[in-house]
Amino acid sequence: MSTEAFRGEFYQKVDSKARVSIPAAFRRILDAEDPPSADFPRSRVFMVYGGKRRTFVECYSKKGADDLARRIEAMELGSEARDRAERELISRSAMVDIEPDGRVVLPPKVREKIGFHGDDLTQGGEAAFAGFTNRFKLFRRDVFDAENDDGDDDGVDPLALVGKHSPAL
Repeated sequence: MSTEAFRGEFYQKVDSKARVSIPAAFRRILDAEDPPSADFPRSRVFMVYGGKRRTFVECYSKKGADDLARRIEAMELGSEARDRAERELISRSAMVDIEPDGRVVLPPKVREKIGFHGDDLTQGGEAAFAGFTNRFKLFRRDVFDAENDDGDDDGVDPLALVGKHSPAL
């Protein structure tokens, strides 16, 4: 698990060249988990755009992407589940360098997945970054807002869910 969790919700404009700034709080984690090397002098973010029903791109640090790959490698070789996990989470992903100013250029497959097209870029589309402990999710702002508008108000305190589904510490 990461030494620090991706936390919070952030909204950033996507410019006409499909560039977006990664929130500083998220960049600090990405930098810490992907120190510069001769081969990779800049931090990277690993963007997973697989999963047909997903309306977002799941983003990992180098360490998070390596942890995910290890979990997939532990699955039974040749099994349908492993083949699907490799296809959707490994093959359908992109490694993106983070520019010195903290921006990334969203690759075409990532833009397609979250629905950023020509007009969205020329008219200043907006992205939503949502922290999910060891990863963050990247959405179009309007999709994120609509999905979170449904509400999870089922009368259950979310903190009570943690005790039900987490192993004892």
